[in-house]
Amino acid sequence: MATTKKKQPAAVTWPAEIFKTLKDADIAQVSYVPDAGHTDLIKSCLADNHIKTTRLTTEEEGVALSLGAWLGGDRSALLMQSSGVGNCINMLSIIEETRSPLLMLVTMRGEWGEFNPWQIPMGQGTQKSLEDAGVIVYHVDNPDDLAETIYAASQIAYNTYRAVAVLIGQRIIGFKDWRK
Repeated sequence: MATTKKKQPAAVTWPAEIFKTLKDADIAQVSYVPDAGHTDLIKSCLADNHIKTTRLTTEEEGVALSLGAWLGGDRSALLMQSSGVGNCINMLSIIEETRSPLLMLVTMRGEWGEFNPWQIPMGQGTQKSLEDAGVIVYHVDNPDDLAETIYAASQIAYNTYRAVAVLIGQRIIGFKDWRK
């Protein structure tokens, strides 16, 4: 049986680029459910004295927190994994009805190279679920496009008072090798 060598990801600089982009977009609050894909970004946010961070117990709390941040005069971003999107569907109706901005950065699972069969259904349904809930969605598979896409998404969210999600493809994050 022939084996194929797994392509090694390029040096991981995209979390630092996302952090800089969030700063450029005047994001003052970041909420998150701990996620391996967002680890470096979360660490950068925690280390920054000008960004308030909130660790969530479930993703829909981040939707409410984002609305509260906006009402209090701050811009925020919600970080989560695709498996948590389903938890947010009911709360997204509040964003839709109040026409409030929401910026979500979603690390994808259930895509390219996925080893866990339980991640496949939500990973494959994430974009459609968000779009059906009225969210504008951008899916990025090239790390060179990530910062620009997130900045553009933040502008749409905060200038037009809409929910916008950037799906960070598994090709960027890299897939986990369960054999290790």
